[in-house]
Amino acid sequence: MNHCEKPTLVVASRNRKKVRELAELLSGLGVHLVSAADFPAAPEVEETGQTFAENAVLKAATVAVATGHWTLADDSGLAVDALDGAPGVYSARYAGPQSNDAQNNEKLLAQLRDVPDLRRGAQFVCCLALADPAGRIRAQVEGHCRGRLLHELRGQNGFGYDPLFWIAEYHQTFAELSLAVKSVLSHRARAFAHIRPELARLIDAGELVA
Repeated sequence: MNHCEKPTLVVASRNRKKVRELAELLSGLGVHLVSAADFPAAPEVEETGQTFAENAVLKAATVAVATGHWTLADDSGLAVDALDGAPGVYSARYAGPQSNDAQNNEKLLAQLRDVPDLRRGAQFVCCLALADPAGRIRAQVEGHCRGRLLHELRGQNGFGYDPLFWIAEYHQTFAELSLAVKSVLSHRARAFAHIRPELARLIDAGELVA
């Protein structure tokens, strides 16, 4: 089957690496994933939602209408118990609009400096939203992964807050875990495990077509 025979699914992201990662998570479904970057008319969607779910819905609906294709969007980040869910939707820019991973981690460690281990619980959250070409949301799912935040960075793999996010069962951070283990445990992997049946149902029903 060539690409033109597969249903096209737009990923509401211009990050080619993310599109490749999502293609792996959706392998075997028979969809042709493309990036929003392939559509010049697709706007950069400002993440103005107060929750991950709101941002995912906003991105999916906006890009779907702009491209005329089914669109899948995700929004994800870290929610820390002791910080009432922060950094939350501001995870990527916790230390400021142009902040990088090192600066975000530095701010997080500073915020948790006096917080004892038993109160350093946190979870990674991934929300996915699927919109049809008219911008109607046809599926929403969430994936979570619980862990605890360390007092210092550990590990060279991963990105973002991965070097601080400790998984007790494996005695490793997300930045130390193998990709094989992380691909099962992660919030994103769990969210995609929930969305796959919905996509398969739509394909079988003839709604998500080429």
